[in-house]
Amino acid sequence: MSRLFPAAESGTPFDGALARFFVSVGASLVSTPLLQRAEPYLDTAGEDLRRRIFLTRGEGGETLCLRPDFTIPVCLAHIAGEAGLPRRYAYNGPVFRQRRGEPAEFRQAGIENLGDGDRAEADAATLAEALTALAACGLNDPGTLDITIGDQGLFEAVLKALDLPAGWQRRLIRTFGQNDLLARALETLASDRSGDVAGIDADALALARDGRLLELEALVAERMGAAGLPPNRSRSAAEIAARLAEKVRLSDTRLRGAALERLRAFLSLDCPVSEASERLRALSREHGLDLAGALAFFEARAEALSRAGVDLSTLRYRAAFGRTLDYYTGFVFEIARPGFAGPLTGGGRYDRLVSYLGAREPIPAVGFALYLDRLSLTQEGARP
Repeated sequence: MSRLFPAAESGTPFDGALARFFVSVGASLVSTPLLQRAEPYLDTAGEDLRRRIFLTRGEGGETLCLRPDFTIPVCLAHIAGEAGLPRRYAYNGPVFRQRRGEPAEFRQAGIENLGDGDRAEADAATLAEALTALAACGLNDPGTLDITIGDQGLFEAVLKALDLPAGWQRRLIRTFGQNDLLARALETLASDRSGDVAGIDADALALARDGRLLELEALVAERMGAAGLPPNRSRSAAEIAARLAEKVRLSDTRLRGAALERLRAFLSLDCPVSEASERLRALSREHGLDLAGALAFFEARAEALSRAGVDLSTLRYRAAFGRTLDYYTGFVFEIARPGFAGPLTGGGRYDRLVSYLGAREPIPAVGFALYLDRLSLTQEGARP
């Protein structure tokens, strides 16, 4: 099990400046083992990271991996240590993941902010601190950076306003930030999928479409009995009936005309954050989308960013922008430098992750990571 212990010497040109920065924001510098249990990553991080991690087997047959990021082990360490909240953890050390055209071993530094209930302020502080950390590393002119933010919460609010079945909402949320996958999912949602239920018994199909779940459950139980299947084998009749009903709802849902136009209009929004609230409100009025709660939070965070000294005109809001780690739940961002491959830093909110990993109660969480190898390249590139 992960636990917190003093961080080892890191050995990068930025360590001294970052150590001072961590102290200045009240974050405790910690480290976690290089070898981690793989299941938390396989279950929560998403396909993009799963295919990049280095797996091995422990002596007891357990699946292990070289640490591909710090967020999950820091959260596990917090849970194991039963520390009070709110709590801010800083880290600086090596991570391992396959990257095309870049070394598989590289260094990350960052902060995980756990337990701050003022989500708008915490989101704003995280982006402001990421910019301060970059300045400590020598990149102190936001005008030389591309800063992109997204908001999965707004995307989820749009899906809810379109009244899509829960299964389709989950499917689309899983593709958020991966434009090719999202485009394919939307194409599927707009197509005729009657063939998806071609193999379902006609009586069961009729009951599912009519929403007569108790009768559907009884029919499934009758068919299981006739087939000689024991009632407790794998799934119950109720579970099978619920799954059949969900499959029929997904098959019968087709996003047509105006609804598809509304969703694509939202996803095409790309503007400075200083203009985003007005543009989002105009879009919600034009297309009849109830986004009041999500928009109020978006505006509260923008105000918090201004109070934190961040110039909103230097930030770009892209409605379709997300990060490829599945555990993000709301605000996300990346900061890049034009002419250099990959983000220099990225982060966001992951409110459900700590509970999933075993915390006794929900813990709001947000953080960011610096890619120190890319920072080194930008410094070298800036030299005459």
